[in-house]
Amino acid sequence: MSGVTLLLLLLFRFAVPCLSDPRTTEAALMCATNKTTPFSERNIFSDNFLAALHAMTPSIDSHGYASVINGTGNSTVYAFAQCMKDLYKSDCNICFAEIKTQVPRCLPFQRGTRGGRVFFDGCYLRYDDYNFFNESLSDQDRTVCGSKEFGGNQSIYEANAMKLVRDLSAEAPKNDGFFVGFVRRRNVTVYGLAQCWQFVNGSACERCLAEAVNNISSCTPKEEGRVLNAGCYMSYSTQKFYGNSTDPPTETHGNSSSYTIMLASAGSALVLAVAVVAFFAWKRMQRRKRARRQFGALLDRVHKSKLNMTYEVLERATNYFNASNKLGQGGSGSVYKGVLPDGNIVAIKRLSFHTTQWADHFFNEVNLISGIHHRNLVRLLGCSITGPESLLVYEYMPNQSVHDHFSAKQKSQPLTWEARRRIILGTAEGLAYLHEESPVRIIHRDIKLSNIMLEKDFTPKIADFGLARLFPEDGTHISTTVAGTLGYMAPEYVVQGKLSEKADVYSFGVLLIEIISGKRSSSFVLNASSILQVAWNLHRSDNLGNMVDPSLQDNYPAEEARRLLQIGLLCTQASANLRPSMSEVVKMMTSSEEIPEPTQPPFLVPSSIECSKSEYNFHTSSNTNSSEDSMTESLIPPG
Repeated sequence: MSGVTLLLLLLFRFAVPCLSDPRTTEAALMCATNKTTPFSERNIFSDNFLAALHAMTPSIDSHGYASVINGTGNSTVYAFAQCMKDLYKSDCNICFAEIKTQVPRCLPFQRGTRGGRVFFDGCYLRYDDYNFFNESLSDQDRTVCGSKEFGGNQSIYEANAMKLVRDLSAEAPKNDGFFVGFVRRRNVTVYGLAQCWQFVNGSACERCLAEAVNNISSCTPKEEGRVLNAGCYMSYSTQKFYGNSTDPPTETHGNSSSYTIMLASAGSALVLAVAVVAFFAWKRMQRRKRARRQFGALLDRVHKSKLNMTYEVLERATNYFNASNKLGQGGSGSVYKGVLPDGNIVAIKRLSFHTTQWADHFFNEVNLISGIHHRNLVRLLGCSITGPESLLVYEYMPNQSVHDHFSAKQKSQPLTWEARRRIILGTAEGLAYLHEESPVRIIHRDIKLSNIMLEKDFTPKIADFGLARLFPEDGTHISTTVAGTLGYMAPEYVVQGKLSEKADVYSFGVLLIEIISGKRSSSFVLNASSILQVAWNLHRSDNLGNMVDPSLQDNYPAEEARRLLQIGLLCTQASANLRPSMSEVVKMMTSSEEIPEPTQPPFLVPSSIECSKSEYNFHTSSNTNSSEDSMTESLIPPG
């Protein structure tokens, strides 16, 4: 291997990982519906299945595949899992964590079945009640074709696709059961992958892939196709979908194919490239070491605390994350209703591994929030960190979130004035506690309707501290990357990345006006105005009362409504220094003192909602569009 080629491999190894993909798209779920488990054996079989699933994790982490036999007699479970060999180790672990959450859909609790297979584009998992480890073909094998046909010359495309899959089937058995590549002829390129599972030997691998070639031919008019066999997997596509391994993919080529490799120039350029590679390798190693130390410390803390819960208990509490128990979906994961063995009803959040912030989110919730308690903060009851995904357990809020009560899908009665006032005051008190009274000074960073949960009596509780930040006692602000929800973020935070408690005050002001008006800030986009612009114009014309939700039908104290709306405008003033603290907001709400006159709020709009949500225009004129109320993590650097 030449020095230049080695350099290219090193660059591929260390410079590309940020582009890797665990490929967790589900290709198929197949439950063994032709056989059932007697009711008396279902619990035993399910317990053995869960134990087998847990036992596979270390082998997946070490080798990328795992075979497990667990139990005795009729309740024995045979299980196998493997990642595609082009996946990075970290992506393999993510894929396996995701696929483990899907295969329980075939469990006896669901359909009385005793077997199931799940195919993801990056990994495979199967369990059954018999030893299938010598099986390469079965009657459950399936071919899955894409929905879109190739738009170019189909005869050339089909010829290239068939040449590709034949080459893959010939090369994979000779290369440890795995091969990736592409065929490019007459300006038509097709990419493909073939892999036999670890338990399939050479001749069985050849038979399995030969059968795959025959079956995948029915897909070749389509832009992609997959064959999902008991012993192997084959896939082709017009788009490159492989290649996040330690080595670059190999091209399968015919008479008119050729390799094209861009080579680095010699001399100083090569030396510079080597230095760059070494630097990135060192930085990557340092990040991994730091992450391992932080994760290890957190793991130790969780194990020693009362928060520690087993993944299996929480999984069963939600009926294996059944869709009927799903309460909602956020930027960091989905939330499910669960019933613990002691009968307590809880809300369980599954943190999404495919988001880069999941570790920060988990750390914030466990390390920051578990130690503080207030009647207007949702309590963290427990967590699981050792299963296939991280889980957080909260107290259950029967009235869901404020957002749900303003959603078109919600069929409940409109919130009364008393409920709205209680929600606004309780949220203000919760924020005042975080900013000024808790043992540590905390900025929430994501105050919005969907993060205010409601008890039976509509007592509000602030939830979701995944973006929360500790604030230094002697600091005026933190310079940080912008993260939050469009429509609620303060101007100085959006434009300069300057974060202080006044960013939460701004978000609270928007939320206050939304609750009293009964309108979400995003609903003003179509009217080419923002909720702050409408409120400000009504205030200037002394008609602020017109902002109140018409559904209240005059069943509210008009003067109190006007005062609260004026407080909302005070909280959303363009200058952070002019905004009141949250303790001052509470005082204004609970006393009859005169409310100061607010100055004009800013009108923040995305420069292009479709193209970029990380760049903003800052307007103080009245002719502006509103910002869209959607979750995004901005890439604006700190100022």
